[in-house]
Amino acid sequence: MSPRTNDGEPERERPSGTGPAAPGEETASGEAAGPPTDRPEATDEIEDTGTIFADDADGADGADHATGADGTTRVDGVDGTTVADSADSTPSADDADHATGADDADGTTGTDGTTSADGTDSTHGTTGADGATGADGTDSTTSADGTAHATGAEGAGGDRVAAVRRVAAAGRRWRSVQLGACAAMLAVGLTAGAIALGAVRDGGDTPVVAGAAVAPGLLASADLSTGIASLQAHLRDQPRDFGGWATLGLAYVEQARTQGDPSRYPQAEQALKRSLALRPDNDQALSGRAALAAARHEFGTALAYADRALKQNPYNERALCSRIDALVELGRYEEAAGAARTADERRPGVPVFTRYAYVHELRGDVGTARRVLAQALAASTTPGDIAYVATQLGQLAWNQGDDDTALTHYARALAADENYLPALEGRARAQAASGRRAEAIKGLENVVARFPLPGPLVELGELYEARGGEGDAARAEAQYRLVDAWTALARANGVNADLDTALAAADHGDKAAALRAARAEWDRRRTVHTADALAWALHVNGRDAEALRYARQATATGYRNAALLYHRGVIEDATGHPDDARTHLTAALALNPGFSVLGAREARAALKTLEAAK
Repeated sequence: MSPRTNDGEPERERPSGTGPAAPGEETASGEAAGPPTDRPEATDEIEDTGTIFADDADGADGADHATGADGTTRVDGVDGTTVADSADSTPSADDADHATGADDADGTTGTDGTTSADGTDSTHGTTGADGATGADGTDSTTSADGTAHATGAEGAGGDRVAAVRRVAAAGRRWRSVQLGACAAMLAVGLTAGAIALGAVRDGGDTPVVAGAAVAPGLLASADLSTGIASLQAHLRDQPRDFGGWATLGLAYVEQARTQGDPSRYPQAEQALKRSLALRPDNDQALSGRAALAAARHEFGTALAYADRALKQNPYNERALCSRIDALVELGRYEEAAGAARTADERRPGVPVFTRYAYVHELRGDVGTARRVLAQALAASTTPGDIAYVATQLGQLAWNQGDDDTALTHYARALAADENYLPALEGRARAQAASGRRAEAIKGLENVVARFPLPGPLVELGELYEARGGEGDAARAEAQYRLVDAWTALARANGVNADLDTALAAADHGDKAAALRAARAEWDRRRTVHTADALAWALHVNGRDAEALRYARQATATGYRNAALLYHRGVIEDATGHPDDARTHLTAALALNPGFSVLGAREARAALKTLEAAK
């Protein structure tokens, strides 16, 4: 089973996204927020560098959008011509290293360690100019405009990537049919904001921002596809709206993560670059670049951008949250805990509360995590926020083996948003754990038909294996092959997918490739999940003596995770530590008897063998 992550979670943000918490507003720690301090002034404007536009793949805006045979997404201009990016403001590799302090990592897991509540505990590392190699051998290069171009996609690898892209595109079209009513509301906001702030049209000399047009709340959850189409239409009329470009970039990040389509990331990058070209160092776009880097698992770069955004606006909610995520994912747990406290003081609210809770959960403080998530749910007013927080409560309950409570929370999430992917996946996982496997299989089949992401693909494959019916072995293998295809597509669009590769391939693929990926990930960052991935990859490659220290590091923070305990117990059994193995295998099954349909079965078998040998 994959570790708990939030890579598919939408960013929930206050509509304004700029000011401090109101004096007296309750924080996650239970204290009132302090008085606001002065915010820094906006930076100077710069000369227009030309118009770029990233069209939606569905063609909802009516503009041309070409997808090459090699899987490359091409970004067209408003006038139908392909245009190059404006000047990039990406921090240099040296800057990113300096900002993250990656060289200072000592390879140990901090006592308060956490994994990200949004960016996921996944791979870190920026795609260089020479590109990355996909899991299926597909090479990719990144052009000067930030768009990833795949090469060598012919043959089986290209077919798999094309299959994933077709499935993802079908899912987007299915969702867009339901979303037409949202366009009018957003269009009213766009018009009102433009009038209120005196926005200028094409050819004007001043970058502008139409306030209502960039409210992140309008792009949440089910409104996302329609919101993107409306923003695109707005930006044709107001191409110098730097805030609009920033919000479009963020919306593409959300779409990529929630709909399983990494081809959106190059489009997000171009929109955010455009915003920064119009208004250098605007905190909206800088925080967007932080979110984009985190989604691509470039956590050092994410931290550098978050710090730049907070220098401009210390109360930028997204930047505060991205900073927590990046520190967590880099294994800098003490700093992450401090960043969570700072964010809670400055901008208490749903996005901060969920991260604050996750920090405590990963330190073993489940009671605090549950209390803060309940507080976040009480503060949630939009369907998107309710679905998001209820799903987090469901995951927390499931991690503790409380399937009934988990299913109750998932039901509430789906009542708010019936198509919310993490809730659908979580419900299926809890159904499987409680013995309702037929329902779980049906639910996951529906999920992967629209959003073929690694987590649900592996879970569905394992359920097929456990069922063992006619044709189930082939069905399981097909799911695992799609994981490889998704990984290749992700890498072609600038996503570092080593952790996904290590976790899936260790149990269901190329074991040597799993070890290479796990080592590469561990070299980039030291977290509980990268330690666990490396330990398990070493184990399946027969290197248990080397694996033991990493398995112990993975469980050193107090995080109550049955999969990590199971891996440690198996490795201790293989290295001649039967008493320790019994302790940790028993603990895994006591904590969450249904943590994995295959892993739980193997844990019980190992315990039976250990007991017989006493």
